[in-house]
Amino acid sequence: MIFIENEGNTDTHLNLALEEYIVRKFGKENNYLLFYINAPSIIIGRNQNTLEEINYEYITQQNIKVVRRVSGGGAVYHDLGNLNFSFITDHNLGDFSNFKSFTQPVIKVLKKLGIDAELKGRNDILIGEKKISGTAQFSTGKRMISHGTLLFDTDLDEVTKALQVKMSKIQSKGHKSVRSRVANISEFLKAPLTIEEFRKLLLEGLSEEDENFQHYHLTEEEWKGVYELKAQKYDTWDWNYGQSPKFNIQRVNKFTPGELDIRIFVEKGYVSEFKIYGDFFGFKPVSDLEELLLNTRYEKSDIVEKLKDIQISDYFGAITKNEFIDLVYGEDEE
Repeated sequence: MIFIENEGNTDTHLNLALEEYIVRKFGKENNYLLFYINAPSIIIGRNQNTLEEINYEYITQQNIKVVRRVSGGGAVYHDLGNLNFSFITDHNLGDFSNFKSFTQPVIKVLKKLGIDAELKGRNDILIGEKKISGTAQFSTGKRMISHGTLLFDTDLDEVTKALQVKMSKIQSKGHKSVRSRVANISEFLKAPLTIEEFRKLLLEGLSEEDENFQHYHLTEEEWKGVYELKAQKYDTWDWNYGQSPKFNIQRVNKFTPGELDIRIFVEKGYVSEFKIYGDFFGFKPVSDLEELLLNTRYEKSDIVEKLKDIQISDYFGAITKNEFIDLVYGEDEE
């Protein structure tokens, strides 16, 4: 394992660009570990509709950045009290969507600090009933990112104010607010630590697991590539917000892998716009499905025909093709 120094950068756009640069450009002969701390920001999942996940007026007033990441899952709030970790490894079907395989080393270190943390649900690390970490994954097909947040000393009031939480998500977990579900790791420590001290202890704990553990600093040329990716992608409105097309059909359902929110615009009987949002995890980009169904006649038989050779689980995890078709072309709810 090679630990890559981010040189103390707290620019969210830069840190996400660095993460993607590593997974796409660094050699597959090594696995990599990255830590980063971001200034106040909201990180949007790859498949989410940004404007529906944020309190736009509030974040504008507070100058909170909004950045879309390459992985799926839901929106999260970051600030200087939140430590983020990222493992970059070879793509392995057994490891993709297997959050236990890369959260376990982190949980092991937390337990050494006297924190009784465990992986619960789909992708959350909890202490008792309190969430301290959410995780997500992204794959290029050859390499993959497995990353997560660690709420160490985050301003939890800002989480509630900055994120626009969907009622379906609150009700499904049986809680009245995000604030009641999350907690900071610092609340459970026997002795106080700064986030820098916590970062150091976590890094030491992870390095003990690998006798070949190394540290690496990017070259000037590599940083140039990271900044170019930042400018071309992560700094752009198109990536972070995207166009907000008008839809005349919306269908939403919660499945085991997450919520699917489908927007369809039908013009003269044909699909002229098709978008898929949600907090699900999948191996293949949903943009493939969106493009496939464009200009399709909005009839169930035509949709079935278009999807006949498609493995739906590649895009959404444990969702069947029939479930997806029923969502795209189902009866309107009363």
